[in-house]
Amino acid sequence: MRRRTVMERLGAEQRQRSSRRQLTILAVVLLALAVPAAYAYGSTDAPRDNSGLVASLAGHSSHNSAPQPDNGEGADTGAPPTENPGTENPGTENPGTENPGTENPGENPPQNPGETPGNENPGNEGAGNGDPGQQIDANRRGRGRGNGNNGNGNGNNGGGQQNNGLDVLGRDCRNSDLDRHTGFQVAPACVDTAFGEVADEDKSPSLLITESPDRVGVGEAFRLQVSTRNLVRDRFLGAAAGGYYLESSFLNDQGLQRGHFHTACRMLPNANEAPDSAPAPEFFLATQDNRGGAEPDTVTIDVTGMPSAGQAQCTVWAGDGSHRLPMMQRANQTPAVDSVRIDVG
Repeated sequence: MRRRTVMERLGAEQRQRSSRRQLTILAVVLLALAVPAAYAYGSTDAPRDNSGLVASLAGHSSHNSAPQPDNGEGADTGAPPTENPGTENPGTENPGTENPGTENPGENPPQNPGETPGNENPGNEGAGNGDPGQQIDANRRGRGRGNGNNGNGNGNNGGGQQNNGLDVLGRDCRNSDLDRHTGFQVAPACVDTAFGEVADEDKSPSLLITESPDRVGVGEAFRLQVSTRNLVRDRFLGAAAGGYYLESSFLNDQGLQRGHFHTACRMLPNANEAPDSAPAPEFFLATQDNRGGAEPDTVTIDVTGMPSAGQAQCTVWAGDGSHRLPMMQRANQTPAVDSVRIDVG
């Protein structure tokens, strides 16, 4: 009985040792298999079968997702592979690479001047729409529309290059505290109309009073002979109708100034000092006769008599379509203006 018990105990111990040996061998085998598999999975150079994932991502090339190992899920079912959102790196797009400072709002516009305030042209608001009553609010003050840079829109008085290195006070009305000019004869105001076109120096307008009397009686009518050159007298916007300083200067197909000319005569209170320019002249006439050109021609102006004795001054000057003296190519050219004095009495 005792011998039997001893034999049974020895058999049980042998079976336990055999079981532990088998478990040890199995653990070694599993470890040997697991280590190479883990290394292969973690290595970027290990071959992978990604054909299913690449085909599925062909229509999503904008994503920056790296190919993922094919685990067989959905490979034969047509189900889309699982994308790992962590593989797309949102940090690859650097929002700081766009420098908003490279866009100069002061310049157009183009921009166009729905525009930013920098490139909005306030002179186009309500101007020239044929309804002066709608221009009042649209041409209010430009206060606050500049940006502390004399209205040049670039923070440094034009940046030198744009203003030829000069300290320019402004090139439009954005930094002016005055009301916008409406096209009527009002002032003080700020005119935002562009200067427009300027003729070549050999086509600049000129004029001359070629004949005038030396003396006339009080109330006596007289004539002036005016010669013009390079002035096509076909453009005139009525100042009383809201066309004053409203239109830019334009040339015709031959490069000649389009416009007209004015004649005014006034009595001089004192021949030894500059007169007050505010009073209206005793005579005024704008001449737009659809004539004139490159060759000189002559126009006769009939002047009504002067109302009192003294000395009268009669002046003629060219004007573009909106009554401004035509611009010239050079600063030392003589403008298209002439004047004579006539004794009255």
